[in-house]
Amino acid sequence: MKLKIGKACSYLLALLWGLITIFPLFITFLSSVKDNQGINLGMFKLPVKWLWSNYSAAFVSANIGKAVLNSVFLGIVSTLIVTIVGMLAAYVLSRKKFRLKSIVYSLFIVGVMVPVHCTIIPISSLATGIGGRNSYWYLTLVYAAFNLSQAIFLFTGYLNDINKELDEAAIIDGCNDIQLLFRVLTPVSIPIISTQAILTFIYGYGELIFAMILISDEKKYTVSRAMLSFSGGYQQQLGPIFACIIVAVLPMIILYILFHEKVQSGMLSGAVKG
Repeated sequence: MKLKIGKACSYLLALLWGLITIFPLFITFLSSVKDNQGINLGMFKLPVKWLWSNYSAAFVSANIGKAVLNSVFLGIVSTLIVTIVGMLAAYVLSRKKFRLKSIVYSLFIVGVMVPVHCTIIPISSLATGIGGRNSYWYLTLVYAAFNLSQAIFLFTGYLNDINKELDEAAIIDGCNDIQLLFRVLTPVSIPIISTQAILTFIYGYGELIFAMILISDEKKYTVSRAMLSFSGGYQQQLGPIFACIIVAVLPMIILYILFHEKVQSGMLSGAVKG
């Protein structure tokens, strides 16, 4: 009896948590088919008139479809850079012995603590000097740079906890360093790699400040930058903005559905290993 009551309470709490999680998305959807007056007078009410034209405005005026593709591209490329470079650096820090190793590792850790937006002026000046404005390659490197320190910290800690007898067995079988890293250690590290990859992608997909400073070409706008198309003067078009949010959040929902098990296992393994 007690077991059934406990199970029922667990299901009830899970249902409550699900409703709390979905509710903001539902309200956002309702707001996406209203005008400004309908949103301001009753955000929680069903719309009197369903304005599906807000979605047309989102795709035409803000070109949100193209912006989503641009953000997905930036997120994927920056994630690949962070994953590859982070694993290479973590392998050296975890498996190799060299002078100043602790200092090098400490410098990466310091990078985690640097406030991102205090670097706006030097990054903007550097972009002007090397032709990095309106260039995805420069923006991608900026995103990768601000996620690399955290990636190296997580990857190094994870590799440190992998038994080095695995390395010895692979070396006996003829593996060199690159083969050992990418054929042996990387598959074992998939949980932590997946966790960091999701975090990096989310940052690259939704970042606004650097995208607003470095990108002025409307064809290259990211999702967050494109949403500002409906803000200006003395009025905001709230309905199309909420429509943009609904369209923009779809890739993140798909990403979570596809990889949520990997992220959860990575977090749990990190908690146990830490």
